[in-house]
Formats: sequence, structure tokens, C-alpha cells
Amino acid sequence: MALIIACTLIILASVWIVKQRYHAARRLPLPPGPPGRWLLGNTMPKSYAPFRFAKWTEQYGPVFSLKQGHRIFVIIGRHQAAVDIMEKDGANLADRPRSIAVQETLSDGLRIIVEGSGERLRRLRRVLHAGLQPKVAGTYEPIQTRNAKNLVLDILNDPKNHQSHAMRYAASVVMSFTYGKTTPTSYTDPEVVAVKKSLARFGRAMMPGAYLVDTYSILRFVPGYLSQLKAWHQEELALFNGQLDAVRRQMRDGTARPSFARFILEHQQQYQLEDKELGYTAGGMFAAGSDTTASAITIMMMAATIYTDAQARVQEELDNVVGRTRLPTFGDQEMLPQVTAFMLESLRWRPGILGGTYHLSCFAHRATKDIIWKNYLIPAGATVIGNHWAIANDPEVFPDPHEFNPQRWIDDAGRVRDDLRFFAFGFGRRVCPGRHVAKRSVFINTALILWAFRLSENPAAKIDTLAFSDTANIHAAPFEICLEKRVDENLVRELCAPGE
Repeated sequence: MALIIACTLIILASVWIVKQRYHAARRLPLPPGPPGRWLLGNTMPKSYAPFRFAKWTEQYGPVFSLKQGHRIFVIIGRHQAAVDIMEKDGANLADRPRSIAVQETLSDGLRIIVEGSGERLRRLRRVLHAGLQPKVAGTYEPIQTRNAKNLVLDILNDPKNHQSHAMRYAASVVMSFTYGKTTPTSYTDPEVVAVKKSLARFGRAMMPGAYLVDTYSILRFVPGYLSQLKAWHQEELALFNGQLDAVRRQMRDGTARPSFARFILEHQQQYQLEDKELGYTAGGMFAAGSDTTASAITIMMMAATIYTDAQARVQEELDNVVGRTRLPTFGDQEMLPQVTAFMLESLRWRPGILGGTYHLSCFAHRATKDIIWKNYLIPAGATVIGNHWAIANDPEVFPDPHEFNPQRWIDDAGRVRDDLRFFAFGFGRRVCPGRHVAKRSVFINTALILWAFRLSENPAAKIDTLAFSDTANIHAAPFEICLEKRVDENLVRELCAPGE
């Protein structure tokens, strides 16, 4: 009896302590933020929100809050705060804000990037990690090398359209490792055009205010209101399932090449994938990999064009390690820290995803439990946004952040630092599972392009390095580069020729 009483008292005491802590947390204030209008709250920036958020970070601190009606938004704008909240408390931020328009209607609950936390997310991420882990990502290097050679030839033949060539590279690589495509993909191929059309619809639907159903959920019962999204879903589903069916046919006749689609078909039972999840799981690879990779390669070229001294340092290393009679390869990476540092600084200098209100449900996180940070409360249900732009420009971690300085990534021994990181691929449990493939793409293209060419700016066509699209995945406005061949053109063509 005494033992029962003691156990009961312990349980009651534990409940009391938890309850007291809960009430104490609820008495804590929200992080400070700009004043809003009575009842209505704050007005969200309608364009280029990450830049406005960065200014508010400087004014209100590393973590600030906004309100819109009953909704609370918490913006993270400094590196250490991102580590403390987005990384260390990542388990409580794995959720996404609800998206009736895009996730529940356009995607029928199948698009992983906007999937909320729970059992389905865990299943889908397990299969993505299995198919994209570092060991597997290494098997895609021949595809990336082959297409990077094609990119060098494209730039050599038509330097004016270098941004389109980067897009072709990304599309070709993603289609190859997703579906086992064997021929170089053009950005005008019908299947790529169809996927891009699908992505464009996704982007339009995610625009703030595009569908008021996410604010007033009762609108989902209005007849015909969501009919356009439902029709788009059927087209998208047919597209993704059609690509997957082609791989199925190849598996039956023994011609299927290794690919992510083949992997998930072969391991469907192991990863408990439902039939309806397969097409979107593979189809989402293009969305995740094409835009971001193309943008990262373009930004790398922009940085080299503007910062010619940093470019020259990379080229000196390439000459010393590789020389000018063969191409750099993935096998050279450990001996090319300057190439890696240049790549990492490019990803920090102009992050491909800036982090703003655009596509809130796509990249924002939702707190599933109260989070306490430095005596401020981030309440359960709050939308939490990591502002990549502000974090990238944190002067405490990246001194002189607006300067492009690859040497910040190099230690005193001349190696790439392992104590410095930037969150280019997301935070915590929602970090991009394809990051290992993406980094390899940017590395090999940095090495090959800077090995083959010396890039410089046309004095008559100055580049605006802040001219980017106001989209989730940013794209630089068209800019001109001047190319000087560093290696004999005939040798470049010989070494980059198909099959070499």
C-alpha cells in the first residue's frame, strides 16, 4: 500500500511540475517584432519578403514575431538562433502549415515537400534518404560528369545563353537519375516542358493570396471553387504515373537502367509505399533538383565573373593539381579545397532559397509544441520561417558578409573547415535529402567551368547581383559574361566529347 501511495504521489507531483512549467511558458512573451494594426496585426511584405525580414532582424533581434489575426509567425534571422531553434528543436518543427489548396487539393496529399509531420512523412523520407544517401549519390557521379562536360561545350558554343544551358544540365541530370534516361535532355523536350508546366502551376498556387481557402477553410465547400486545382492534379498525376509506367515496362523487358524510380518500384513493400505515392515520390525529384541546381550553377558563374581574384585563386589550384591536359574529376576533390570553398561561398553569398512569405506552406515550419528560446515563447501552432538571406549575412559568423570571400571556408592548414556551415539545404528534420547529389553537381561544374574558361564582366553591361526573381527558388535576371579560353579549344572539345 505504501508503495502505491508513493507512486501516486510521484505521478501527481510530476503532473503538477509539467503543468506549472506549461503555465510559466505561456506567461512568457513572444519574441519582439514590428507593431501591427489593432485586431488585424502585421501587414506581410508583398514582395521580396526576405530582404524586409533581414531589416527587421537588424531592428528587433535574431528572432522576431509577426501576427496576422490569430496566426503567429516567428522569423529566424541569425545563425546561432537557427542552430538553437531549427536544429536542436528540429523534432518539434518538422511539421508544415496546413495547405488546403496545394497539398490537399492540387497534390491530393502526396507532395512530400508540403507534407505535414507524421507517419507518411517518415515513410517517404526514409525511401528518399535510402535513394539519395552519400553512398548512393556517389553512383550518380558519371551522369553528373557527362552532363557537366556537355555544359562546358554548350557554353563554348553559345556563351550568351549560359543560364539556359545550366537549366538544361539540371534537367538532364535529374531526369537521368530519376528515370534512367540515357540521352542528354533538352530543356525543350516535351516531358521536361510538361514537368516545368506542373512546377509553374505549383508555384502560382502557392503564391500568398492565390487561394483564400487557406485562410477561410469553409471555401473548400463552395462548388467549383477548387475545380481548376483538381483538374491540374489529374494532369500532374497522369504525367508522373506515365513516367513511372515507362520504367515498369523497361523492368519487365530487362532494359531498365539504375534509377530512383526503379529503386522505389523494387523496394515498394520494404518501404511500405502505397501505389498512389510512387508517382509523386519520383516526380518530386525533378521539382527538388532542377530549379535549385540550375540557379546554384548560375550564381557560381556570376560570382566568378564579378570576383575575378577569387576565380584566379581557384584556377591556380586547378593548374597545380590537375594541369591543363586533362579534366578535373570527382576524384580530385580532396586536393581541390579552393574549388569546394568557392562552391560553398556561392551557396552562402546568394542562397537559392532566400526564406520569406512566398510559398509559406512549402518551406515554412510549424511548431507542434511550445518552444522556449531565451525567455521568449514560440507557441505550438506558430509558423516558423528560417530566413536564409539574413542568416547568410550574419556578421558574427560570416564577417563582412556582403563580400564574396571563399577563404572564410578554409582553415589555417589550407583545408575546408568542418566547423562552419550554412543552411543552404534547409533545417532540422526537413533538410533536403538530395543535398549530397546537389553539392556534387555544383562542385563538378565549378571545377570544369573554371578549368576551361576565365570569366569576366563586360564593363558596358554591369551585373546587378541582387536582381533575382521573387520566387521560392530564386533565379538571377539575365546577365552577360565575357569568356576567355584557358585551355586550347580543340583539347576542350576532345576531352568533353560524348563518350570520353
